Amino acid sequence: MKHTVALKLNRDFQRLYRKGKSAVSPCLALYVRETRRPYSRLGLTVGVKVGKAVVRNKVRRRLREAYRIHEDRFRPGLDLVVVARVRAAHVPYRELERSLLRTADKLGLLVKERAG
Repeated sequence: MKHTVALKLNRDFQRLYRKGKSAVSPCLALYVRETRRPYSRLGLTVGVKVGKAVVRNKVRRRLREAYRIHEDRFRPGLDLVVVARVRAAHVPYRELERSLLRTADKLGLLVKERAG
């Protein structure tokens, strides 16, 4: 990931849940807050309800990859937390990717492509 680092501290997650904007889809919930940093921070949460450790790690890898591929479409300077829902373990990768992009677009996080 070029301009994104990991969001790791519990207090950062809690602040984002309290003060950030959110949008949901059947597969995931996305929390976001703008920062003044030149880079973004990404946090992933996959709860025990999603499945056992192997399943949770698979969902986490898929979400990280979906973000990595489309990272250049996201505006920089954001704190993002993606919370996987139970359905995320049972959908194909393309559906998970589409869900992430659609949810990010709802929040206005994507850079609009210029024609020409």
